[in-house]
Amino acid sequence: MDVKRVKDYLYWLYYQYQLVTCSYVLEPWEQSMFHTITVTVLAMVVYTAYVFVPIHVRLALEFFSQIFGPRPEGGV
Repeated sequence: MDVKRVKDYLYWLYYQYQLVTCSYVLEPWEQSMFHTITVTVLAMVVYTAYVFVPIHVRLALEFFSQIFGPRPEGGV
C-alpha cells in the first residue's frame, strides 16, 4: 500500500475527529488537555468492556441455561 495514501487517510481521519469534536477552535494547550481526557476516557471504557463484558455474558448464559434446561446430546 502506498505510504502517502495511508498518511493522507490518517490525516483525513484526524481532521474529521477535529471537526466532530470542534477541537480545532481550541488553543493548543486546550487541545492537548481535551485529547488527553478523551484518550483516558476511551481507554477506561475499553478496559471496562474487556474486564466486565465476558463476566456478564457468562452469567447470562448460565442464567438462560438454567431456565431452558440442558440441551439433548444428539438432538437439533
